[in-house]
Amino acid sequence: MGTYRAIVSLLALAALPLCGSETAYAHAQLSRATPAVGSSVDTAPTEVALNFSEKLENTFSTVIVRDAMGKRVDKGDAHVDKTDRTLMKVPLESLMPGVYIVEWKALTADTHRTEGAFIFRVGQ
Repeated sequence: MGTYRAIVSLLALAALPLCGSETAYAHAQLSRATPAVGSSVDTAPTEVALNFSEKLENTFSTVIVRDAMGKRVDKGDAHVDKTDRTLMKVPLESLMPGVYIVEWKALTADTHRTEGAFIFRVGQ
């Protein structure tokens, strides 16, 4: 168990510089995420949903979800919602208890690009 905690701690520390890596105030900001940034959830989510402060372009906006070992655990079909272009979602595979890293890149309608990352945990 000590090795597992050490790996998770190292991954969390490595991801911290990416959290809030938005490059300018005029760019799309991540305003809300489900699961929430840094949260711990009891039940594994079936998708990650990200809400932004501006409308996104689907073609160049992405979300990737990885487990603590770096293996991709999303279904590879991230998309901007057609009715709410400030919302980007990606369905997930069945998640086991553990730490997960969400990496996102967003391109707004006015061609501003931002990116960031955060972690969430499933289980205790």
